[in-house]
Amino acid sequence: MDPRGVQHETSAAKMVRAAQYVRMSTEHQKYSTENQAEAIAAYAARRGFEIVRTYEDAGKSGLRMDGRAGLQKLIADVRSGSTDFNAILVYDVSRWGRFQDSDESAYYEFICREAGLAVHYCAEQFENDGSLSATVIKSMKRAMAGEYSRELSAKVFAGQCRLITLGYRQGGPAGYGLRRQLIDEHGAPKGLLERGEQKSLQTDRVVLTPGPPEEVEVVRRLYRLFVLQQRSEAEIAAQLNADGLRTDLGHPWTRATVHQVLTNEKYIGNNIYNRRSFKLKAKRVTNTPDMWVRKDGAFEGIVDADFFDAAQRIIQARSARFSDEELLARLSQLLESKGFLSGLIIDEGDEMPSTSVYRKRFGSLLRAYQLVGYSPSRDFRYIETNRALRAMHPDVVASVVEGLHAAGGHADVDENGLLKINAEFSASIIIARCLETPAGGLRWKLRLDQGLRPNLTIAVRMEPGNTEIRDYYLLPWIEYGADPSLRLAPDNGLLLDTFRFDNLEAFYDLARRTELAAA
Repeated sequence: MDPRGVQHETSAAKMVRAAQYVRMSTEHQKYSTENQAEAIAAYAARRGFEIVRTYEDAGKSGLRMDGRAGLQKLIADVRSGSTDFNAILVYDVSRWGRFQDSDESAYYEFICREAGLAVHYCAEQFENDGSLSATVIKSMKRAMAGEYSRELSAKVFAGQCRLITLGYRQGGPAGYGLRRQLIDEHGAPKGLLERGEQKSLQTDRVVLTPGPPEEVEVVRRLYRLFVLQQRSEAEIAAQLNADGLRTDLGHPWTRATVHQVLTNEKYIGNNIYNRRSFKLKAKRVTNTPDMWVRKDGAFEGIVDADFFDAAQRIIQARSARFSDEELLARLSQLLESKGFLSGLIIDEGDEMPSTSVYRKRFGSLLRAYQLVGYSPSRDFRYIETNRALRAMHPDVVASVVEGLHAAGGHADVDENGLLKINAEFSASIIIARCLETPAGGLRWKLRLDQGLRPNLTIAVRMEPGNTEIRDYYLLPWIEYGADPSLRLAPDNGLLLDTFRFDNLEAFYDLARRTELAAA
């Protein structure tokens, strides 16, 4: 036998099986997962590790565990004892996470170490060997990783506030009767942005501008009906629907959508920001008016200021005339007639004050529910969740169209939301709500559209809580079209999970155009 062969076999036998974890956050593009994997591979070659498993979170923030399916799967595998490796390789401390509580980062590493799996930070200048110096440096690095996110959040917020006071729009759809106007750094118009489109140059800015004249007239008519004719929001919604009009999302008008138009200052040209906060992935909060950042007269208004002020006086007087006892009595009556309560039920109830009134008067809707003896059942949470997912659907469609264009493809979207891609095949997008079973399991129910019959259905599975996307299923009609309803678990076997993807790159590859050399 060749002695060199014996030496090679001996060397291979000493290789330690390892898993690598890589993460790329949206604000840290230079830390691509490929660059991390390359550095980890070099570290593994030097130290005698064989990488047998990869856990990846691409485009995921490190602030929280939520939404990081890769790290969640790694920790779950470690806890279950089903790992086939003896070490975990990570690029650096910040890739493990930028947790605001450094103890959380240490907790997940402790779980791995308790299972006999050492975590190696391949790009750090210290050995993660449990020594005093390594422990001190690692703790400092964890604190610095969290502090970086806090500082970045503060800087971004300050920059956004400055742009607001200069009159520029910061995110969100324009709304009915308005459009987003793209302007260059000198303020010269460059064109209108369609829904889902984003500016391509960092120096460009977005302002609001009046939309089509017919939409502007509908908004003004809505104010006249409310102020001059004293029509309620529900009556106005019924009139608009009877006239065949739809909202900017193509949906029928409701009491809530009419109320939103009546109370939003953008219709008189004011730019307002920070009404709600969701900083550092913490709990979403509604801020008091003294915390709002505003620029009055930032845009060309489409409603006369006097009309807007009159509408606010009517709305305030309508809610002010109710005492706390009367507000709770109306809420009790609504509970008795409907059997349950939700924000949607309240906002759509005839002669009911809006949810904002209850939040302002009692601090939160939950507190108001408690005062009338109602404990929200998880069985009814789907109403609010479905409302949020319906609002999310157009943004998902727009994001997919944008991704197709970036890949060199083309997509047209019809009035039903069906995508016609490169004039070659069709795709439909559905969003699957995550359900938790009484036993703590997760389930998703997919309803394939039998009317549209798309060639491909993109099923977007949501994470628990239904605020973040978990993964995607690309389901061909020829395979699953005959079954209009599918129930999915976290793992569904090879036949179905063959169509599961962490992102839509595989779908974009289907639409990517490739130049062929002439024969």
